[in-house]
Amino acid sequence: MAKTFFIADTHFGHKAIIDYENRPFADTEQMDRIIISNWNEAVSDEDRVFVIGDFSMYDNERTAEICRMLKGRKQLIMGNHDTQPPVFYTECGFEAVSPYPVIIDGFWILSHEPMYINTNMPYANIFGHVHNNPVYTDHSPQSFCVCCERTEYRPIEFDEIKRRMGLIR
Repeated sequence: MAKTFFIADTHFGHKAIIDYENRPFADTEQMDRIIISNWNEAVSDEDRVFVIGDFSMYDNERTAEICRMLKGRKQLIMGNHDTQPPVFYTECGFEAVSPYPVIIDGFWILSHEPMYINTNMPYANIFGHVHNNPVYTDHSPQSFCVCCERTEYRPIEFDEIKRRMGLIR
């Protein structure tokens, strides 16, 4: 049975992100290799993966090459560093691309930047963008950060998100 995964802020090819976010990599080549390997260990070709923004800082050709290396049926919620038109990302191999937040399963708002959600709202937010910023918790009963720094540089499965949020056992 196919699973659903989430990941944000892979920043493939972004040398400065290693220093900005204290990523444990010597260089972009090592970072890219480990994220690709972790991704492909977790995800099967049939699985769905939502990339919640800031996929790659490479040129178009290398971005497309990396996208094709990654298993799964990929969907992109564009982030502030995803600067190409949506059609570019579909040509790279994403099945769907949205420059706006997306709602799935009638409850989950997927957005690159965290959204304001309070306890009286009937939604939960899966987001990225904030990397290791300590102002944002990894998760709460109504939100979950899927920045790759917080998910061991691999996509995280939907049921695991729900477990950590206390929504399922």
